[in-house]
Amino acid sequence: MFNLLWFKFSASAAGSGGDVVGKLYAGYQGWFNASGDGSPNGGWVHWSKNSSAPSANGNVNFELYPDLREYSKLYQTSLANLGNGSPAKLFSSYDQETVNKHFEWMQTYNIDGAALQRFGADESDTPNNWKSNRDSVAVKVKNAAESYNRKFYVMYDITGMNASNWVQAVKHDWTTNVVNNMHLPSSSAYAKQNGKMVVCIWGIGFTDRPGTAAEAADLIGWFKNQGIYVIGGVPTYWRTGNNDSRSDFMNVYKSLDMISPWSVARFGNIQQADSFKSNQLQPDLTFTQQNGIDYQPVIWPGSAWSNMTGGPRNENPRLHGDFMWRQAYNLKSIGINTGYIAMFDEYDEGTAIAKMAENSSMIPTNQYFLTLDADGVAVSSDFYLRLAGDINRMFKNQIPVTANHPTSHQ
Repeated sequence: MFNLLWFKFSASAAGSGGDVVGKLYAGYQGWFNASGDGSPNGGWVHWSKNSSAPSANGNVNFELYPDLREYSKLYQTSLANLGNGSPAKLFSSYDQETVNKHFEWMQTYNIDGAALQRFGADESDTPNNWKSNRDSVAVKVKNAAESYNRKFYVMYDITGMNASNWVQAVKHDWTTNVVNNMHLPSSSAYAKQNGKMVVCIWGIGFTDRPGTAAEAADLIGWFKNQGIYVIGGVPTYWRTGNNDSRSDFMNVYKSLDMISPWSVARFGNIQQADSFKSNQLQPDLTFTQQNGIDYQPVIWPGSAWSNMTGGPRNENPRLHGDFMWRQAYNLKSIGINTGYIAMFDEYDEGTAIAKMAENSSMIPTNQYFLTLDADGVAVSSDFYLRLAGDINRMFKNQIPVTANHPTSHQ
């Protein structure tokens, strides 16, 4: 069966041979700071709502508590001890040791690489603490990717950027900061597809993101004229031009080398995931094949952000891996072997696959966090990393295509 699936995809793919097509990537935020980590930000960025030490008074900004056991540098919070008696500490993404550990996990668990998120505030012409911090993390990602033989590429998230100058800001950042100052694309670990450096622009065409079709076309053309392979992080309904997509972006979408539609929280259970396959994935694949565009669907494990927003706890349940695996199985069953996991380290909104608390013994006793046993089955802290590795093996025809995941819970 999977030989036929392999042929179906390979015969029709626009791209072949490279670091992205036929590979599994994960989005990498790298945005957590802690007081005392030496970063220019100087506070608990993303861990807490006001940059003070996370405490059980409504100040916690993240849903999943990381498994701390392998980190060499940790920082004390104001939360109560964990259920097992250990102090409630957290890591900082500013530490090279932390980034190294994350890329070591990518290597160990068979994830091909990371899409390094880059935001509007990272691209400022004026030196500032946030930009200095983010640039430092970007270089540390480069170092870690080289050390652990993983690939990475820059993903520009245009959310919240100034509508009047976002295109120029991205162009300036790529030329001045990414290429000339940090030298990211010259790294041996920087991803290439069809011999071209890879860049993703995430947010084009969304109704709630900046940019006209003409502006997006200008930026895509600017990158492509430099011989760069451009991925578009596009709305779920890009092909039909409705719901989350603007209606006048079809020519923009067609100009992309690869399309990666956002699907997080667009469905919330296995039945809905199957409907999404029929209504979105299959027609999207047909369209991209007919138009010579590569296709990189998003896979996500589940999500919740009750600590951040006050929303429901365990809003989109992980179902102890069944939910994420079903998405991957649905892709492979129609001949897709390229994917993007949202996200590697998104502890904030509960979509992380990096190691996290298994049960109440691994979280502070005075604060709610979503734990991996929430759906009634105990799984190990590295379960979603192992599941991702098996997804990649299934994509690469190294294990059979099965509707039920082969990954042991422990």
